[in-house]
Amino acid sequence: MDSKDFIISGIQQVGVGTTSVYKSWKWFAEMFGVDVRILEDNTVAERMLPYTGGQAQKRHAAIAVNLQGGGGFEIWQYSDRKPKPVDFDIQVGDLGIFCAKLKCIDIEAAHKQISAKWDKVSPITETPNGTKTFYVTDLEGNWFQMVPDSSVLVNEKKLFGGMYGAMIGVTDIEKSLEVYRDILGYDVVVYDKTGTFKDLSYLLGGDGNFRRVLLQWSKPVEGAFSPLFTSGHIELVQALDRVPRKIFEGRYWGDPGFIQVCYDITNMDAFGEFCKQKGYPFTVDSCPDGVQFNMGDASGRFTYIEDPDGTLIEFVETYRVGIAKKLNWYLNLMKRNRKKPLPKILFKAMRMNRMKFNDYYG
Repeated sequence: MDSKDFIISGIQQVGVGTTSVYKSWKWFAEMFGVDVRILEDNTVAERMLPYTGGQAQKRHAAIAVNLQGGGGFEIWQYSDRKPKPVDFDIQVGDLGIFCAKLKCIDIEAAHKQISAKWDKVSPITETPNGTKTFYVTDLEGNWFQMVPDSSVLVNEKKLFGGMYGAMIGVTDIEKSLEVYRDILGYDVVVYDKTGTFKDLSYLLGGDGNFRRVLLQWSKPVEGAFSPLFTSGHIELVQALDRVPRKIFEGRYWGDPGFIQVCYDITNMDAFGEFCKQKGYPFTVDSCPDGVQFNMGDASGRFTYIEDPDGTLIEFVETYRVGIAKKLNWYLNLMKRNRKKPLPKILFKAMRMNRMKFNDYYG
């Protein structure tokens, strides 16, 4: 079994647990342009029992994208159980996803635009390889790092795109590479630096001593959704002068914070065997009996593995997805060559799913 038997088609979404789906979603739409609904569901999460206290939990979840390109946002909220925020101040290097990366079309213009609307924005600074960046803190204290990428799928004259990756706190970078390099395929080291870093100083605990390894793919993204998704960047951050805390310790998956990074997969069975051979078998499989999983108007199969520190990585094989719900237009991916990229016109048609928030209250 090798990577030729399956396709990882880039970052599908990064999950964000919240106390209010619509309040957070409206903010993401206003600030980052994430306003096209892919799916929305308000039922019971029955297949995540290892991470939800052993009980099925009712939840409200939505996946939204920015059609200019990049991964989506999965915005997730417990419906009956009160979401439990983290009870300590998250610092740089704490274990888990402590910062999401977001595609930014024009760093200077985007910084000016968002600074006029929101006050929790860092100055423009530089990453260890000299790339301009800045950080934004959202309504619930989540950090987003802007990554410059001027490519655009559907030009909507926005200054931001979708999810571009994540900064992940780990205890041992070499051990973590077993997952992020050997399974996910991030085979290029953009930088591997140790010390103190000016860009991190704008985040709590960011004035410490760290090792940072920024990873990317050497190969282009393949698959049906490759025009939209990106391989993006994964940045592993190891705190060297303190013992980091586990962000989701004592809490459930879906509680406020970044709950997972999710990858689009073709041929989940083959990929599952690959993960098992690498020593990281699925901890959750939505379809162990082969029956597809339905979420809102979409269907497919999802699975999870954990990295060595317990950070959750999700994989989704999509079978059916809505293109334009108003026209009852859905795409069955199982009836087409799933290696072939979808035509741009289908992504343009998704603009009909643009979210209107006038009727929703956070």
